Order: sequence, then structure tokens, then C-alpha cells
Amino acid sequence: MSTANPQPLWQPAPERIAQARITRFQAWAAEHHGAPAEGGYPALHRWSVDQLDTFWKAVTEWFGVRFSTPYARVLDDRAMPGARWFPGATLNYAEHALRAAADRAGEPALLCVDETHEPRPVTWSELRRQVGSLAAELRALGVRPGDRVSGYLPNIPQAVVALLATAAVGAVWTSCAPDFGARSVLDRFQQVEPVVLFTVDGYRYGGKEHDRREIVAELRRELPTLRAVVHIPLLGTDAPEGALDWSALTAGDTEPVYEQVPFDHPLWVLYSSGTTGLPKAIVQSQGGILLEHLKQLGLHCDLGPGDRFFWYTSTGWMMWNFLVSGLLTGTTIVLYDGSPGHPDTGAQWRIAERTGATLYGTSAAYVMACRKAGVHPARDYDLSNIDCVATTGSPLPPDGFRWLHDEFAESGADLWIASVSGGTDVCSCFAGAVPTLPVYTGELQAPGLGTDLHSWDPSGRPLVDEVGELVVTQPMPSMPIHFWNDPDGSRYHDSYFDTYPGVWRHGDWTTLTSRGSVIIHGRSDSTLNRQGVRMGSADIYEVVERLPEIRESLVIGVEQPDGGYWMPLFVHLAPDVVLDETLLNRVKRAIREQLSPRHVPDEIIEVPGIPHTLTGKRIEVPVKRLLQGTPLDKAVNPGSIDNLALLAFYEELARKRA
Repeated sequence: MSTANPQPLWQPAPERIAQARITRFQAWAAEHHGAPAEGGYPALHRWSVDQLDTFWKAVTEWFGVRFSTPYARVLDDRAMPGARWFPGATLNYAEHALRAAADRAGEPALLCVDETHEPRPVTWSELRRQVGSLAAELRALGVRPGDRVSGYLPNIPQAVVALLATAAVGAVWTSCAPDFGARSVLDRFQQVEPVVLFTVDGYRYGGKEHDRREIVAELRRELPTLRAVVHIPLLGTDAPEGALDWSALTAGDTEPVYEQVPFDHPLWVLYSSGTTGLPKAIVQSQGGILLEHLKQLGLHCDLGPGDRFFWYTSTGWMMWNFLVSGLLTGTTIVLYDGSPGHPDTGAQWRIAERTGATLYGTSAAYVMACRKAGVHPARDYDLSNIDCVATTGSPLPPDGFRWLHDEFAESGADLWIASVSGGTDVCSCFAGAVPTLPVYTGELQAPGLGTDLHSWDPSGRPLVDEVGELVVTQPMPSMPIHFWNDPDGSRYHDSYFDTYPGVWRHGDWTTLTSRGSVIIHGRSDSTLNRQGVRMGSADIYEVVERLPEIRESLVIGVEQPDGGYWMPLFVHLAPDVVLDETLLNRVKRAIREQLSPRHVPDEIIEVPGIPHTLTGKRIEVPVKRLLQGTPLDKAVNPGSIDNLALLAFYEELARKRA
């Protein structure tokens, strides 16, 4: 791949560079911690990974992190997995998230928007009051540090209050969006055995109401560890028998009490897609998330008091947790509960306009949909407050960069476009936004501070200007402290450290350019990734193969050259079965109802058979490579396949589609 000497699409103006928080941080870190005063971001990044301990110490001081007991050292053990950060320290994430209430009590902490697109503020003082009240009620219910508290909630203010109250108590938060079916939720929550469940009676999406009371009843039956269920009447229904009422639990005027917990105390559980069985229950720490998100949001995203941070997300995606952490920087966060395209494709831009968003984040797929639909955001909406449009979920294609740039340039706006890439696994970005660097079309600006990012070939040799595996060679504070129900750590180890011992392999193809920028080419494994939400093929197989007409199936997610994403489902039918309209609709309905609308494939294609390895595993990655145009002899090791002749069908399909 040639990455030689293209012209930047965008250069930050000198005044933007001078005013950026990362510029001020570098000057301060040079004075107090020996960081390089010259050389800009590349020099600062090199220092941040060469002097990892000093860098993270500087982050805690710059952001005024309050340790209620001091730490003995920054990094006690560098081994991955198993790195130990800030041993001896105690703190509380929620205490830091609510600090702005002290001097900005009447200003909005949250701007809440539904499909009417009318923002409703929740002030810092009101947010703090509700968190204090709910935390006291959780303690009264017997919730103790380490207990799990779950939410089956949309992106509404109650979800933020519940997360922060849980963290204040030292309990462990976990959430799923209400478009998840019961099986998907139980596959996640049953692993962690929650003691409290916050739930809505339903949600509104695409102009319709979706009643979830039956699903909630099933969750209550199937989660025997629950001591309390809290009812939030989003659709206006009465609380079911035995459930507590949200308004009663948040009516008190109680000063929040923040449990001081060890740095590595669990903050929340996020879930992987479950490609090979149950989703991995990923546990991240209070201190690790606090530091990583302060760095990412306060330095890389350049957020602080006066900013308004809107990212289109749901509570089932790590970007929701990331959005809530905007509070750590004193930023007002925008919560949108609804369809990304209701009543029309321009919906998200309208929300950005009405909330005065300064940083607006969305999926690459939404940007491309707007381009295709002929939306003109800067012409049709007042987006004069926006400094940055950020994208994640999948790589933003070059056409997406150019379209965004041209749309805003026509109105005279100086738009910073930040394509970012990270993962649920670290709840952060490995590479992406840097306010002081140029933007090149189709590229992420640079690896993040404190992130020792490389591209490696199969033998562990570093690559520049060539495609390789994305690896991180030193620990990051937000890496999982463990997986739930993984007592010997073997599942954690096998997920990231099996390929290169002691080095994190993320599962993305990447190029690090000689200019220091980063290109992400999509997954190097078979994880499905639709609009940034990673999904497991195993969930889909389980549903589809319950149908007697389907003998076996194979689902593949294929990144397209134009930035699109094609997700076909291949089905091997039982004898004498025909794939007619009736069966197609049954398959789609089963997936939609038992998983979610997002899991429904783009096409359902009959195949003569599903290829396997010799040990009986479906071969998803080789088929994906075939569908992306890789020749058969390079896509698969022929000696590892049970029926090589079956691959001819997929090879021929790829040829036809090309």
C-alpha cells in the first residue's frame, strides 16, 4: 500500500493548536515531568510510551484526580495480562463525574432528547441530588461494594443516574439496550448475577412504541439473584407487582456518599459479541476507566466546561459508557433516545443543531447514508457550534471524509474530522482524534497517548506502510482487570495474548504510515460489526437453526470498498425444503424477535453446504476473505477443511458480486 506524501484534507489553524488542551498539557508536562517541550504531538506520544509511569502520573496531576489514599507506585507489574496500576490508591469514579456540580450547579449536565428532538436539561445539582438519593436507597436495599446492578434501559437520564449511583456505592454496573431480546440479555446478565434490575416498560423508536413488559417479566423469572426491580414508566404504565418506583427512589435530598474503592475495583461489565459461545463479560476498573477517559476526552477530544458532547449510541454499546464519561471533564452530555433516522435521514444533525453540540460523534455508516440520501448538514442546519465530527464503528471511507469536509467547507466552517478506533475490550480508542495534527483522507490522525500501538506481521515483526495485525505492546489502564467467571484467566489470555505472548492483539487489520497516521482495514477475525455494534455469529446460528427447515447456517460481515457493510446469511436447507418468501420471512422474524433488528441479515442465500475445519468449526474468516476477493489459495489452508469443494460456491459468488 502506498501512503506516500498525500496532501492533508485539513490542517488545524495555529490558534486552534495554541488553545488546545493537549498543547497546554504538553507545556505543563515539560515543565513538571520532563516531557519534550518541542516536537509537537509525535514527541509527546513517544515520551508517553517511553516514560509510561511518568505520563500516567502527569495525567492524574493535570486532571486533579483525588486519591483518598495515596498510591505506592504507578505501575507495579507491567506483565500483560495482569498489569497492576496504582497499588494502594483508593478513589471513586462517580465523585469525579459529579465534581462540576460544586461550581456550576445550575448549568446543564445532561441534555435529554427523544424523537420530538426537543432538548430537556438536567442540571448538575439535580443530577447530583438524584445520584445521592438513589445511592442511599441502593445501600438501604443491601447493595454493597462488588454487587452487580443491571439496567435494561434506553439512553435516558435515568440510566446515567443509575450508573453513577451504582459507582458511588462501589457496586458494579452493567446494561443492555431494550431492543435486545430476552435471550440476548440473559446470556449477559445471568453470567454476572445482578442483585438489582432497573427497567423500562418499553421504548419509542421510529415513531412507534415498543412494549417490553413481557420481556421484563421473563428477565425477573430467569434472574434468581435479584433482590429488587426498579420500574421506570417510560410508556406511562403502572409498576408491576413487587417492583419499586423510580420516582420514589430518587425523591430524596441526600448528599452523595462516595465509597472509596481500590484503583482496580470493578466499575462496570461490558460484553463482547459472543462469536464463539456466550459473550465475554469484560470487567474494567474504576481507576483505569477514570484515567483513560480523562486522557481520551479531556486531551484527545479537547472537551471541557462549555462543551456539549453528543454521540449517537445505545446503552448496549461501549460508546454510551464513553459518552457518560464526558461528565468527568465538566462537559454537558447529550442523550438521544430514538431512531438515528427518524423522521428522516437528517435527524442526528437536527439534534446536534438543537443541543448546540460542539463535538458530535456518529457511525461511519450514518455519514455514508447521509451522503447517499443527499443530506446537506451545514446548509440545512445551524451547526456553527460544531468543532469536530467524530466517527467510529467501522472505518470511515475516503469518500466520507471528503463529503464531510466539502459540506462544511461550503459554509466556511473549519471542521475537524476525527475517525477513531478502539474497542469494547478497553472502552476507549487506540487511535484517532488529535486536535493539533492534520487530517489525511481515510486515515486516523495518530495512536493515542500512552498507547504503544504497532502493526505486526505474523512473526511479530513491526511493519510501516504495510497491513498487519493491530497490537499494543505495553499495558493501558482500562484493559480488563479480568473476565467474569474466568477464574484462571484462560479465556482472557486466549482472547488477546494467544498470538503474541505478552502482547495485546486486538483483531483489526491496520497500517501505521510513515507519517504517523493510522489506517484501519476492518476485522482480522470473524466478529460481525454493524454500525459500530459488534455482534456474535453464534447468537444468530442459535436462532436460525432452531427452525426445522434450516440444517446449518453461516453468517459473514464483509466491509465494502465504498464504506458499506454487507452481512449475508448462508443457509443449508433440510431435504425437500425450498427457500421461498414464506421461509425467508420466518427466518428474518425469528432473528428480529429473539435477538434484535440489527441482527437481521442483508441477504439470505441458499448454499449446497457449510464448510468446516477438520475439528468441525465453521470457517467464517476464510469465507469472509473469499467474499472480499482473496484468491482461494491465499484465503484458506486447504488441508484444514473438511470439504474443500464447498468453497467453490463462495468463490464464484465473490466473482459475480465483483
